[in-house]
Amino acid sequence: MVKRLALVAALFAFAGLGPVQGPSAPVAIAQAANVAQAANVAQASLPPVFDTESAAQAHCPKDVVVWLNIPSGIYHYKGERWYGRTKHGAYACEKEAIKAGDRASENGQ
Repeated sequence: MVKRLALVAALFAFAGLGPVQGPSAPVAIAQAANVAQAANVAQASLPPVFDTESAAQAHCPKDVVVWLNIPSGIYHYKGERWYGRTKHGAYACEKEAIKAGDRASENGQ
């Protein structure tokens, strides 16, 4: 989850939405390289995600398909309140989500 938060902060900084301090050109280039590196690290910690439930089920036919809220790293099972309904989420296989460090919702929503 720390990696995901670092990615979000890096993306905001890269987009110019973070604190503005007016770095010189070499510093700005170094910061851009750090943002790219942070994006690669965070992306590596994500399990394979899919736009449709059927695509996820085809990828892992013997596993349970879950809805993964990508920023929080919390996934929801079919029939739960937020399954397929969060703004920044995708379908994933439960075993791969666990391997990537994600966890199930604790309150059954």
